[in-house]
Amino acid sequence: MTRRQHFVIILILGALSTISPFSIDMYLPGFPAIARDLRTSISQVQLSLTAYLVGISVGQLLYGPLLDRFGRKRPLFAGLIVYGIASIGCAFSSSIEMLIAMRLLQALGGCVGLVAAQALVRDLFPVGEIAQVFSLLTLVVAVSPMIAPTVGGYATVAFGWHSIFVILAIITVLMLAGVYFVLPNGKAPDASLSLRPKAVMGSFFTVLKQPQFLTYTLVGGIATSAPFAYLAGSSDVFMNIYHVSAQEYGWIFAFLAIAMIGPTQLNRFLLRRFSNEQIIFVTLIYQTVVGVLLVLGTWAGWYGQYGLIGMLFLFLGGQGITNPNASALSLAPFSRHAGSAAALMGSFRMGFGSLVSASVSLLHNNTAIPMVGVMTGCITLGVVILLIGERVIRQQAKANDLDEPMSEVLL
Repeated sequence: MTRRQHFVIILILGALSTISPFSIDMYLPGFPAIARDLRTSISQVQLSLTAYLVGISVGQLLYGPLLDRFGRKRPLFAGLIVYGIASIGCAFSSSIEMLIAMRLLQALGGCVGLVAAQALVRDLFPVGEIAQVFSLLTLVVAVSPMIAPTVGGYATVAFGWHSIFVILAIITVLMLAGVYFVLPNGKAPDASLSLRPKAVMGSFFTVLKQPQFLTYTLVGGIATSAPFAYLAGSSDVFMNIYHVSAQEYGWIFAFLAIAMIGPTQLNRFLLRRFSNEQIIFVTLIYQTVVGVLLVLGTWAGWYGQYGLIGMLFLFLGGQGITNPNASALSLAPFSRHAGSAAALMGSFRMGFGSLVSASVSLLHNNTAIPMVGVMTGCITLGVVILLIGERVIRQQAKANDLDEPMSEVLL
């Protein structure tokens, strides 16, 4: 392909990958306005975020087999159309119950973007370029939280919270046009692949029997769910407790997003000297210490608005290191079932993220304690599972007469 085609294709794939981040981050500044307009509480509005995360978790498991069976574009078109219709439904929601239902439907359609983008990278680019392309897509996804809340904040103030979902619907139309007219087809449909539940579940069960996958998927999924507690609670904390405006909240969110971008580059240098396992363990211990200080300081009233922002920055910095290492170790044992493993890993992370965001909503008490407490709880539980899981892996390695408990994986 030409350089121009290369650029345009990556741009479209990047847009598809950012559907869910934009859908989550862009409407966060509108939480107070949504609560007022629909005559409900912030905790009820937070459940619309939970519903979206549940939809992503379920949808990823569905689209994997569909993209292999019917090719890339047909499921992609169907998912984007559902997402666009649901976005309009969100914009015209007249009750919190309708908004929650539309958000669930929106997620079920929109999560096709991430799954299809990953599959198309493997289809369209030479093996030697795949890592570079994924790095570009990861950078686009990482930058989106810096843009989406800021845009959402200004749109909410200027046109009302409904406009956020109208903007998302317009973006969907543009993506549909790009997919139809520009994006290559990718892998052809494979009619030989079975979509029967027994065959699909058999592949999933094979993956789940691998202790290394289970350990690092649980650790990665639970520990990296801490930002979902931040997503669920931050708008209430900053806008209702510290009384910042929607625009100011967007800038705070953008600043804290930097904490999760920089460490992803630091991780590349750490891997030259340390193993994935060592990096994950040290990072989780670091986050646990910061988390305990965050909870104690919030409870004791040590931090004002800027102190809390600083502590959240230190805490969230660990997420950019834990996530890629846990992903690499989760997928390392597989070749044939790598697709099923990736689907399960992504589904679990979003599923646990939905539980975490729901917990923040249920514990809502007009303080920052539910948010920071759940964040710290995720990391602490991740450390416990890591210690238990690594012991199980070593025992299995010994039983199989292996020299090493785990193979080192370099990203």
